[in-house]
Amino acid sequence: MTAQMHEPNALTQRVADHGDATSTASVTKALRLLDVFRGDGPVLGVSELARQAGVAKSTAFRLLALLEDAELVERDGRGYRLSWRLFELGTSVQRRWPSGLREIAAPWLTEVFVRAGGNVVHLAVLDGNDVLYLDKVSSPRSPRVPTAVGTRVPAACTGLGKAILASSPSAVVRPVVEAGIPRRTPYTITEPGRLLADLQRIRKAGLAVDREESTVGITCVAAPIITGTHVIAAVSVSGPTTGMDIANHGRLVSWAARRIAIDLGADAAASSAGL
Repeated sequence: MTAQMHEPNALTQRVADHGDATSTASVTKALRLLDVFRGDGPVLGVSELARQAGVAKSTAFRLLALLEDAELVERDGRGYRLSWRLFELGTSVQRRWPSGLREIAAPWLTEVFVRAGGNVVHLAVLDGNDVLYLDKVSSPRSPRVPTAVGTRVPAACTGLGKAILASSPSAVVRPVVEAGIPRRTPYTITEPGRLLADLQRIRKAGLAVDREESTVGITCVAAPIITGTHVIAAVSVSGPTTGMDIANHGRLVSWAARRIAIDLGADAAASSAGL
C-alpha cells in the first residue's frame, strides 16, 4: 500500500515559508484564535477574536485569512465560524480512552435515557483536571442542562468527574486537588479535605452524586466505567434537584456502566483475536 500524499494547505505552506521563530509565533497565535471559539462561538467578529486571543486586529485578520484558506474557519456574514473540516478532524481523534467508546456506549445511554424519564444522560472522560463530555442524550422535553459534547468542566465539581477520580490512583487525583477547585456554585466543594473524604465515600458506594455543585438547580448521579483495574469513563443522569430519584437513577447508571465495561472488554478481545 502506498502512502497517501497531501498537498500542503495555505497555513502549512505559509509556515514553511517563514523562519522557525516567526512561524512558531504565528501558529501559536492562530491556535489561540481557534481556541476562542470553544467558549464564545459559534460566530465571532475579528475584533472580538483579536481581543480574546490577545493579538492585534491586523494580525487576527491576517491569520484568519490563512485559516480560511486552509478551510479551518469560514465566513458567516461579517464574522467567522469554525468549519466542518475541524469537525472531521475532531471525530478522528484517538485519545487515551478505548477506540469506539462512544459507539459501544450509545445504546446503553439511550436505554438509560428512556428509563430515566427523559432526564439528561452523559458520557464523559477525565482529561487533565477536567471532564470532557463525549456524548449527551436528551430531547426537547428534557431538563435544560448547560452541557454540550466536546466541552469540559472542572472534574471536582461534577458527579462524572468525582466518579472517575474516586476510582483513580492518587497520582491522578493529586494534581486536581493541588490545582485548586473553582467555586462554580455556592454548593461546590472547594476544600481539599472535604473533597477527598467525598471521594472515599464514592469509592465505597461505587456511585457519585453532584448536588448542585456544578449548576444550581441540577443534581447529577454518576457511575464509573471500569475495565479490569482501570477506570475508563463515567456515565450519568442529570435533572432538576426537586425531581431526582437518586436511588433509582443510581441503579440505572451503575447498570449501564457495567454493560458498557463488558462490551468494551468483548470488543477488545475480538480485536486482539483479529475478528
